[in-house]
Amino acid sequence: MKFCPNCESRMKPRIEENILICPKCGFREAKIEIKSIPLIDQSGASLKIVESEKGPSALPTTNIDCPKCGNNIAFWWMLQTRSADEATTQFYRCTQCSHTWRNYA
Repeated sequence: MKFCPNCESRMKPRIEENILICPKCGFREAKIEIKSIPLIDQSGASLKIVESEKGPSALPTTNIDCPKCGNNIAFWWMLQTRSADEATTQFYRCTQCSHTWRNYA
C-alpha cells in the first residue's frame, strides 16, 4: 500500500496500465510491483461460548415500564450498534415476561 506524496491519499492500482494513481489529486506512479498474499483459511476456527448459571440476573435493573406486560422492572445493557460517533443503544429485558426492546439514546 502506498500513499500519494502530494495529498497523502491512498494510491489505487490500475493493473492494466501498471501504475498507481491517486483518486484525489490524480498523481501517477509508474512501474508498480504487485505482490500476492494468500488468505488464511478460517473455516476451522471455533467459537467458545461460556454459559453462566446466573443468566440475565447478573445484569443491572432499572425502573422502566414494559410495553408488553406493564411490569416496571427490567434488566438493561448498552451496545454500540451504530457508528462510533453516534450514541449507544440501550436494551431492556422485562424481568417478568422477558420481552426485549431498545432505546436509541
